[in-house]
Amino acid sequence: MSATTGVLAGRIALVTGASRGIGRAIAKRYAQEGADLILSARTVGALEELDDEIRAINGKTSLLVPMDLRNFDTIDQLGAGLYERYGKLDVLVANAGVLGQMSPLAHIDPKAWQEVIDVNLTANWRLIRSLDPLLRQSAAGRAMFVSSGVARDVRAYWGAYAVSKAALEMLVGIYAKEIQQSNVRANLIDPGRTRTRMRATAYPGEDPQTLRTPEEITEPFVRLACADYMGNGETIKAQG
Repeated sequence: MSATTGVLAGRIALVTGASRGIGRAIAKRYAQEGADLILSARTVGALEELDDEIRAINGKTSLLVPMDLRNFDTIDQLGAGLYERYGKLDVLVANAGVLGQMSPLAHIDPKAWQEVIDVNLTANWRLIRSLDPLLRQSAAGRAMFVSSGVARDVRAYWGAYAVSKAALEMLVGIYAKEIQQSNVRANLIDPGRTRTRMRATAYPGEDPQTLRTPEEITEPFVRLACADYMGNGETIKAQG
């Protein structure tokens, strides 16, 4: 992990899917960089454990938001609640995602397909819809969305996940075009081959020791969260 610089001091950042993996690593790195954190995930206990770790890092208490992103009404309520509490949002890290079934398209259960589309695509549109006004209230609103190489590389059996990520990249590209005259910037980050539970499920025979840890790929998430980062509509690879 790179040395911390405190570049996010005073910036309010929301991280979805914060309870484990990449989201957890981002949250801890943001804490080291001085950010005020809003942490969202489905698992309350994991969020509370993370909050304890963050308090040990910077002495700050995070705002914990246990929520299932498939419950779209709660996303609307999140925006309203954050506006009442903070009046703005400086950084959005839309990290939460699900893999779904790895199988031929014709064999995917419709409910499993819908869950992936709901979490990986529609929830991110709902986050944009709910949080765009708060990002615009920031002097430098920064939004980043976690994508995947399968969005651009057609592979058999990746089904709803690949489709959802390809659609997410178009969604963020359109949003970036729409905000280019504002103080908000929106970009995509492709973490690459990272040691996560999702990766282990997708590649069960892979040696995890050959993969970079989530902590090792946090640098671009810090860079894109900074007020002086002006890139917009970009796809950044966290590793080669």
